[in-house]
Amino acid sequence: MSSYKKLSLLLSTMLLITTLSQAQANTPDAGNSVVKEALENKDDDFPGRLKYAHVPYITIEQLYNEYDDIIIVDARSPYEFETLRILSAVNIPLSLNNSNYTQKLKELREKNPDKKIVFYCNGHTCMKSYKAVHRAKVIAKIDNVMAFDAGIFDWANAHPDKAILLEKTPVDLADLISKEKYKKHVLPALDFINQSAADTIILDVRSRHQREGLSLFSGYEMTVPMGNKRKLNKYIQLAKNENKKLFIYDAVGKQVRWLQYYLEQQNAGEYYFMEGGAAAFYKIPNDKLVGKQ
Repeated sequence: MSSYKKLSLLLSTMLLITTLSQAQANTPDAGNSVVKEALENKDDDFPGRLKYAHVPYITIEQLYNEYDDIIIVDARSPYEFETLRILSAVNIPLSLNNSNYTQKLKELREKNPDKKIVFYCNGHTCMKSYKAVHRAKVIAKIDNVMAFDAGIFDWANAHPDKAILLEKTPVDLADLISKEKYKKHVLPALDFINQSAADTIILDVRSRHQREGLSLFSGYEMTVPMGNKRKLNKYIQLAKNENKKLFIYDAVGKQVRWLQYYLEQQNAGEYYFMEGGAAAFYKIPNDKLVGKQ
């Protein structure tokens, strides 16, 4: 056999071995399949980990172990922060414009130059903690930041002594409102409209910029920003005195869950929220709304 043929045979053999090796490596065995499935399932409960893969996150165990050595930032609204929060947290809402957000973060970093900053929100499907980290890194140019994506509810349940609910700590777990209890007070938008009759007081708790001058119930509702407790107490008491139900809606049906804590604290009586808020109202076909407002 000529030297040329020997070399060709050798090269062909090496190519075949390489191809087979790559095929074996790319064909997952049972063990690899289990590992892959476990990794996928691990993030199923945290969709933001895939969407914001560039954002580092910290687990609840890690946060607890490092609690005394890190700075914790609540990225939610002031109302949510005042209702339930991690005990040592400071509030820098993600809703701030870039200038104010950057200023507050830089001030925080200057006071704590070497500490890790961890952002959190409501957790799991809430994206604010990831977005807060992204803005901190990209807009404010601040490093050593992470997301605690398990969120406030997981934290309060695991470490009630390091959480505060309506200015009380440790948190009594019996005071945390379950999803089931919340849903008992939620009506689909059309049902909300159909049942808003003479024996109800309708409260629009949207902010002024969310409302934009648009009234859903032709002026029959009362506008009460969530943070205005004096005005809110007025209508809670009025509903009690007149034996009426409170029908309450916000912009997209998320803020009212936090308002529920205050309603329960004040023994507000019978109350209901519009599922999906004003946004759901606008999705109802016009023919179903005729004569309802």
